[in-house]
Amino acid sequence: MPSPTIEGTKRGFVIPIGGAEEKLDNPEILAKFVELSGGKDAVITIIPTASQLDDTGPRYQKIFEEIGVKKTYSLPITERSDAQKEEYVSTLEKSTGIFVTGGNQLRLSTILGGTPIAKCIRQLNAKGVNYAGTSAGAAIVSQHMITGGSTGIVPTEDGVNLAPGMGLINTIVVDQHFNERNRLARLLSAVSYNPFLVGVGLDEDTAAFIDHNNVFTVVGSGAITVVDPSDIEYSSMAEARTGDALTLLNLKVHILASGGRFDISERKAYVS
Repeated sequence: MPSPTIEGTKRGFVIPIGGAEEKLDNPEILAKFVELSGGKDAVITIIPTASQLDDTGPRYQKIFEEIGVKKTYSLPITERSDAQKEEYVSTLEKSTGIFVTGGNQLRLSTILGGTPIAKCIRQLNAKGVNYAGTSAGAAIVSQHMITGGSTGIVPTEDGVNLAPGMGLINTIVVDQHFNERNRLARLLSAVSYNPFLVGVGLDEDTAAFIDHNNVFTVVGSGAITVVDPSDIEYSSMAEARTGDALTLLNLKVHILASGGRFDISERKAYVS
């Protein structure tokens, strides 16, 4: 479950990014994240755990510094013992914005899950610190995290693999590289398990800026596909055999480009 809200404090933004965000010519998403986190006074801590490339953390430090951030940190957390280190927790606590890079989301969850670093991220976000994650860092914001599945349009009984995520928000399930990797089938499969969840499919270079009221605004060059099953009349998931295509009646699907908005609590899409 999301960290309990703290009286008198607004939760920080939760910003899942679909991957491959623009970093050089017009880093719109990263610049907005920095602006919300304090602009030139922001303190951005990068967690490159999902990546196995040694230069991922320092590369993002340079990117944020070029945007105008004066103080950045990168935490080289490569195994669970690193996520227990008090000095890393102390560094994280200085943050006004936390950025989690892409890579392998299961690497991210198996290393961070249940550690002081993961608990600190949740607590800081509840206190108002913004969280942004790209690709794997986006997938893990959900309580139910997509780790794999089939491509295409038609959902199937075995069309998605799920694992526990970080649970910064528990009412959506997030997928990334969405249009580029043809992932509608696995997002539909995920929401067919339980219509409580709203499916959010993020194209590359596209982000959902989710505020403390659970309303998100689309930022970036692509679109976000929202699958809203709240009015679903029938799902064949319970009766389906392994590999069967699913019947899903009365789903709502919204396609939201830059500036589009969606109220997760009210299940309402609109343009600003």
